[in-house]
Formats: sequence, structure tokens, C-alpha cells
Amino acid sequence: MPLIAHLLELRNRLLKMVLAVLLCFAAIYPFANPLYTLLSDPLTRLLPEGQTMIATDVAAPFFAPLKLALMLALFVAIPYVLYQIWSFIAPGLYRREKKLAFPLLFSSVVLFYLGAAFAYFVVFPLVFGFFTTVGPAGISEMPDMSRYLDFVLKLFFAFGVAFEIPIATILLVLAGITTPEDLSAKRPYVIVFCFIVGMLLTPPDIISQTLLALPMWLLFESGVLCARLIRRRTPDEDVEE
Repeated sequence: MPLIAHLLELRNRLLKMVLAVLLCFAAIYPFANPLYTLLSDPLTRLLPEGQTMIATDVAAPFFAPLKLALMLALFVAIPYVLYQIWSFIAPGLYRREKKLAFPLLFSSVVLFYLGAAFAYFVVFPLVFGFFTTVGPAGISEMPDMSRYLDFVLKLFFAFGVAFEIPIATILLVLAGITTPEDLSAKRPYVIVFCFIVGMLLTPPDIISQTLLALPMWLLFESGVLCARLIRRRTPDEDVEE
């Protein structure tokens, strides 16, 4: 295809991505307030009786659910967005690259969703349970709804990206940048790196740091294992390709 045709196809696919996000947003926004209530449940159910979240900004009750609806629209539309990206680049890939790229793409979406689910169902109850019990006596817990949303979105993103470690590991091996043996030899440094990342991406407490670092390490080990399995290809397959 000529360059102009490629640019037109890219424009059409970008428009489809934007339209998909807008359609998801239109479907989600009517339920924005109940969804925010559901999102805040891991914290609000731990607050002392009679204490609730507050809005320090007059427009926060409108903009916080609106922001949540937009982020959820992006979250829901990720598979379709990645499908459009795949459809654009797939014609330029070799057969072996297509065989590897699609499973990796599908796995990356699933892992990102699993990371977000792990944050909501495992990390949030433990982190908020810790925060609501360590404060000085006589202090009322009344979190601001906008700051809470920013806080949990950061954790969703951190755990979603952290769960992509197996995909990153496999891609590094397939690109010839490293080998499973080299990665295994660097395991002590990887463990330290996981705890450093956990310290930087999570609140300043040992619980959330550990809850991010340990899954990152286990996901790294699974990525190394998968990379070993992918590299075990027979000579006949190499000749055929």
C-alpha cells in the first residue's frame, strides 16, 4: 500500500478507537454514581460509624464520577483498541510473528485486568484496613472523594502494569536482548528491584509495597518459565519458517 493509503487506514482506525471509547462512556456514565459508590466500598465500610467521605471542592460530586466513567470507558474499550492496533500492524508481520504476537496481545489484556482485580479485591481491603487503624486517637476519618479516586486509579494502573511483567520478559527474550538463563542469574537484583518499584508506586507502607513486590517477582518467574518454553522450538520449525 502507498503511504497515503496507510495514513488513511491509520486515521480510520484511530477514529474507531475514539468512537469505541465514547460509546462505552455513554453507556457507563448513567451509572457513574453507583459505580463510584462501589469503588469506594473498600474504604467506606472500614470507616467508623457515622463518618463518610467528603467533597472539599464544590464541583467534585460531579467531576469525580465523570472522571471515573471516562477511565472505565478506556478500561472497557482496551480489547477493541488493541484489536484495531493489531489489525493495522498484522499485515506487515511474518507468519511466526503473527503466531506469537496475538497470544501475547491477548495475554497482556487479561493480565492487566487481573492486576486491577487483584488491587481491588486483595490490596484495597488490606491497605485501607491498615490506614484506618494507625491514626492518632480523636482524629476523624473523612477522605476527600477526588483524592480517593486519584489514589485508587494510581493503584489500578500500578498493579495493571506490574502484571505485564511476563509479557515484557518474553518480549526481551524473543528480541534477543537477554536470555532466560541471564534473567535467572539476575534473580536477586530483580527481587530488590521489585521492592523498589513497590515502594515508588504504592503508598508509603510496607503492606502495599509487599503486596505489589511479591506478585511482580512471581510474575517475573512465570515470564522466565514461559520464555524457556517458547525458545524450545524444533529445528524443523525453524527450517519451515
